[in-house]
Formats: sequence, C-alpha cells, structure tokens
Amino acid sequence: MTEGASDVDAPIGPHEDEPHDASFGTRLNWLRAAVLGANDGIVSTAGLVVGVAGATTNRTAILVAGVAGLFAGALSMAAGEYVSVSTQRDSEKALLEKERRELAETPEEELAELAGLYVQKGLTDELALEVAQQLTEHDALGAHAEAELGIDPDDLTNPWHAAWASMVAFTAGALLPLLTIVLVPDGARVPVTMLTVVVALAGTGWLSATLGASPVGKAVVRNVGGGLLAMLVTYLIGTLVGGQVG
Repeated sequence: MTEGASDVDAPIGPHEDEPHDASFGTRLNWLRAAVLGANDGIVSTAGLVVGVAGATTNRTAILVAGVAGLFAGALSMAAGEYVSVSTQRDSEKALLEKERRELAETPEEELAELAGLYVQKGLTDELALEVAQQLTEHDALGAHAEAELGIDPDDLTNPWHAAWASMVAFTAGALLPLLTIVLVPDGARVPVTMLTVVVALAGTGWLSATLGASPVGKAVVRNVGGGLLAMLVTYLIGTLVGGQVG
C-alpha cells in the first residue's frame, strides 16, 4: 500500500454517480455538435423564409425557397463535417502508425519517454517508470497514444457518423421555421415564425450552455439576439428588394 493510502476510507474506484466511460467525452462532443447543427438549421432557414416572406406573400414561393435552403444547408453541413472529420481521422491514424513503428523499433526510448511524461505530471522517477512499465505491458499503444497524443486508438472519430448527425440535426432545426411560416395564415406569418424561432433558440442556447457548464443567461441572449438580428435583416432586405422588383 502506498504512503497515505491508509488515510483513504472510500473504496478504490470511480464514483457511482459520475460518468467515467472512456467514450463519454466523445458522446458529449457529438451532442454539442448536434445542438449547434440544429441551431444553425433554425437560424439560417428562419432568416431565409422570413426574408422571402418580406418580398412576397406567395406561400408556394416561400415553401420552395425554404425547402431549397433546408436541403442545401443540410447537405453542406454533412459534406463539411465529413471532410473535416475525415481529415482528423487520417491524422490520428498516421500518428498511431508512427507510434506503432517507434514502439517496435525503439521500445526502450519509448518507455523512457512515457515515464518522462508521468514525471511531468508529478510522479517520482521511480514511480513514473513503474507505471510506464505496467501500462506498456498491458497496452503499449493505448498508453502511449493517450499520454503523448491524447488519442484513444479504439475510439477514433467516424466521418460518416459526423456527417449524418450534422445533416439530421440541421434538418430538424430547419423544419421548425419552415413549417411554421408555411402553415400560419398570411397576416400572422412573420411574427408567429419569429416568436417560434425565439423560443427554439432560447432552448438550444440553454442546452448548449448546460452541456458546456457555462452561464445560461449569456448563451440564451447571444443565441436569441443573433437569430432575431438575422431574421430582421433578411426581412428588411426582402421587403426592399420585393418592393423594387414589384
């Protein structure tokens, strides 16, 4: 038993009420990305359909513009996420391959490097070397990848998952303002859509702040303020352009 261990009455291991799954951080990042994707869908589509509504009261024109914007935005989000995450995954795989090669060619140097990293974290030289040896015997690549690169070899990012998640999130967010402005009667179309969007953005702002453990009030104000600004500007542009064209 190490020095000081006798002073600890609690059993060794994680707290039962706290998440300690290795993939928890990854899942949380995906959830945040989904919230942001939905937020983008709400704001961009709301700005588009409100702008078109400022230029015309024709329900079909608004619907066509909204549907086109929805598909364009969703596919753009999916393609962007796929390219971005594919690049990240390629980099991770290249780094892991380099680490495998170094472990095979210079195992002693790699062991010393791993021990040095633990010394930097506060362990003594002897304990750091013992920890490095035990972790290397258990899973050499996993230990080095985590300590040196911050990568879990068994949990690499998946570009297809990212693409589908972004596309679905954007579509879900975009449907809200699109359906609202199409289904609501002409006289109340724009104000009801704006009110619906404000409520939705307040919800996504609250959720994103909660997930990031940041102040909720600021996040909600930023989210709602940005969405309102986008809708007001596009509505004004639509009204001006529609008036000139008409």
